[in-house]
Amino acid sequence: MNNELYAVLAGLGIFIFVFLLVVCILLLVSNWKIFSKAGKPGWASLIPFYNIYIMSDIAFGNLNYFIAVLITGGVSFFGGFLDISILSNLAGLASFVIYIIYCVKLSKAFGRSGGFAVGLVLLPLIFFPILGLGSAEYVGPQEKESV
Repeated sequence: MNNELYAVLAGLGIFIFVFLLVVCILLLVSNWKIFSKAGKPGWASLIPFYNIYIMSDIAFGNLNYFIAVLITGGVSFFGGFLDISILSNLAGLASFVIYIIYCVKLSKAFGRSGGFAVGLVLLPLIFFPILGLGSAEYVGPQEKESV
């Protein structure tokens, strides 16, 4: 009976591994296409930190996003390193807010609506491939709309 349980668990583990591998490949291809549509080198989506720098340029047109991600990442790291959990938690919350702003800016940079930005935040496995592999065209970072 134990051998049957191990076989089922091994099969489940293999299924989960293959599923996650497919998801990772799909997101890598999607990001590569998003970078390419924005006139940036697709391979840049594979390089840590440099991809954040390029994403900042694509969505914001400046380095604000890049700097904010570096600051919140550093604060989170040092908060965990120094065992100050409230600092890490606040940095994590700030990172999530920055991610939401990034999704809104990215959506607008590709001429999509705020509803699409909600999809990018809540269902990234669906909406990032739609953005990268679909018919969306890069229109550039959008300036703050005047009232």
